[in-house]
Amino acid sequence: MLESAVTKKGQTTLPKPVRDTLGVKAGDRLRYIVLDGEVRILPVRPIRRLFGVLKHDGPPVTVGEMNRAVADGASDTL
Repeated sequence: MLESAVTKKGQTTLPKPVRDTLGVKAGDRLRYIVLDGEVRILPVRPIRRLFGVLKHDGPPVTVGEMNRAVADGASDTL
């Protein structure tokens, strides 16, 4: 279990193992979710970090093809 103190200004330092687990560094932003008396800390990821995450090896598809695929998938769940 890790602990840190809270200053008079309400500030605290995240222990290094927590920073490493979240993958955050100085200047990064955090989001706090309060749920049932517990707090979850999540890193806020800028959209630019998503560039290149998804890989597609096939030919490009059109918006129409994507819309048809979504419609087909939605009709499968009904």
